Amino acid sequence: MKVFKFGGASVKDAAAVRNVRDILLRYSGESLCIIISAMGKTTNALEKVAEAWIKQDVGAFSLLTDVENYHQEIANELMKSRLSPVKMIIDDIRLMLQSAPPELPDAAYDRIVSQGELLSTAIVSAYLNQEEIHNRLLDARLCVITNECFRNGRVSWNETGNRIQLAFSDEANAEIPEITITQGFIGSTTSGYPVTLGREGSDFSAAIFAWALDASEMVIWKDVPGVLNADPRYFKDTVKLDRISYRDAIELAYFGASVIHPKTIQPLQNKNIPLYVKSFAQPEEPGTLISNFTDEHKQIPCYIFKPGQVLMSISPKDFSFIAEDGLHNIFGLLSHMGIRTNLMQNSAISFSICIDENPEKLHRLITALSGEFRVKYNQGLELITIRHYNQKTIDKVVNKRKILLEQKSRLTVQLVVEGS
Repeated sequence: MKVFKFGGASVKDAAAVRNVRDILLRYSGESLCIIISAMGKTTNALEKVAEAWIKQDVGAFSLLTDVENYHQEIANELMKSRLSPVKMIIDDIRLMLQSAPPELPDAAYDRIVSQGELLSTAIVSAYLNQEEIHNRLLDARLCVITNECFRNGRVSWNETGNRIQLAFSDEANAEIPEITITQGFIGSTTSGYPVTLGREGSDFSAAIFAWALDASEMVIWKDVPGVLNADPRYFKDTVKLDRISYRDAIELAYFGASVIHPKTIQPLQNKNIPLYVKSFAQPEEPGTLISNFTDEHKQIPCYIFKPGQVLMSISPKDFSFIAEDGLHNIFGLLSHMGIRTNLMQNSAISFSICIDENPEKLHRLITALSGEFRVKYNQGLELITIRHYNQKTIDKVVNKRKILLEQKSRLTVQLVVEGS
């Protein structure tokens, strides 16, 4: 069994869906589990629908019509029959919008936004069957079980593994076609409420299925030739990495590399399942292999740039030490407000953190801290992470900008610098 993941860019229009068909024809006769994201920018569009629904704004219906027209146009171009799978799903959403949203905004978000993957998989599955690439459509919400942390569901691994294995077992299915199509990004609670796994979570979904099925390999099909050593938007001389270790992949994803979701690697590493990142535009190319490599000394420097950062310095007002109880209070606030710390460093009387710039959350955090602590901060900064660094690589990216904070480990350096 191989597990493939196709992201939004790889199914953004009819031509892209035909390209998926062409890729699958290269694997004729193999057992495949295919995870598909929402088409194009559908998640963004459905987020606006959800926001309007939560506000009980009638504009939600016109926003939904735009989503319907986009998918219907793709379906009309692909399907010989006019029996499109789009209308039924859109009608269900429209009916939902006529009712009051759940009290929890995040629960309302998940009910609406999870529909994007249902739309994309319904279209792709119907089209492939039309093209005699026979497949079955599996509802991921029946297999991926999470807690009730809406918008960031935590997977119940035992229950999820059992359900996925049952869905693919010969005992439960007299005839299972070689290809199964299912959704990324979504699951459900044990009570049946839809839950999403966090933005860009389809990579993680594919890893969950690969883990449960003991897949021989997993492939993420992207609009890049593989994992690059830097984002080409910020770095001119990018290099494709032919292979990297699980550890490097986890580090790069955690520090902000956008090519792989941070949660993807662990379930694959636990069962030593190789992960390929390949180009859907050039499927014959080898891409990048991520596996259990240990030759870290051969790795070339990798750069991750995160603009829009805030560096906060937090000190007790009475000049006492930053002790465990103070750190406990700070981390409690960060967790409660959903603020991720990208970098942290402490001295005897000061604790510094680098976080993403979000004016609303920043104001709330400063207000909450101000009773006990003195808070200073700088905005408009950039966090640079270099994996496998040396002084030459540091000088190259800093380029005479002022370094406000620097932190080094054996393999990684992180620098908070003035914005470019």
